[in-house]
Amino acid sequence: MRFRPCIDIHNGQVKQIVGGSLCDEGDRADENFVSQKDGDFFAELYKSYGLKGGHIILLNPASSEYYDADVRQAQLALAAYPGGLQIGGGINADNAQRFIDMGASHVIATSFVFRDGEINYDNLKALEKAVGREHLVLDLSCRKRDGEYYIVTDRWQKFTNVKVEEATLDRLSEYCDEYLVHAVDVEGKASGIETHVADMLGRWGKLPMTYAGGVASFDDLEQLRSLGRNRIDVTIGSALDIFGGHMAFQEIIRFMEG
Repeated sequence: MRFRPCIDIHNGQVKQIVGGSLCDEGDRADENFVSQKDGDFFAELYKSYGLKGGHIILLNPASSEYYDADVRQAQLALAAYPGGLQIGGGINADNAQRFIDMGASHVIATSFVFRDGEINYDNLKALEKAVGREHLVLDLSCRKRDGEYYIVTDRWQKFTNVKVEEATLDRLSEYCDEYLVHAVDVEGKASGIETHVADMLGRWGKLPMTYAGGVASFDDLEQLRSLGRNRIDVTIGSALDIFGGHMAFQEIIRFMEG
């Protein structure tokens, strides 16, 4: 299990938000932390510790007045750590190569691939063709409904009919290099992990995967390591001290090395 750091950007600032609170109307979100530092500060920190494969997420839609400011923050981060970070948020077949050219190792896609509640294979194949399977991460952000976990799109606001289950992971694995899975119901709440999601990912374990959502303690990390069979990596956001939380960044590094 590796630590995959993050840089979440909303309204042109590096932030940590409560994932389920994100609303396009008015560019609103419940904020846990707003940084006074730019994206390159965090990218340089991650680079100094050799942490590869973290992700930048642009949380405003392309239609937002803040989107260009989000992209400028992302450019700063990617220039500071070329090849060390992935990027997601509004990725499609037309703009994906632009972000690779900026220095992203991978682009991360959700809404372009999961359209009108289903998997849009034409879009998925177009995206794979645009950047290559080796540069594509599928974000299977999910929320619970009727006891099952379904992929959610459009900045986690819309449910699809696609379940996060082993059959889905098998079906999509030929098109992408990795999976990123945000457990949205606990994202930004530092309230503990979604154990069912972690267990299912650990049982499958055929591609690199990163779990995000709810990590609040080293006990959570131990549980994730166990449920994930040491096969899944982890992102920690609001609980990190560099984002105003109580878990020390350097202690997490040491934990991962242990």
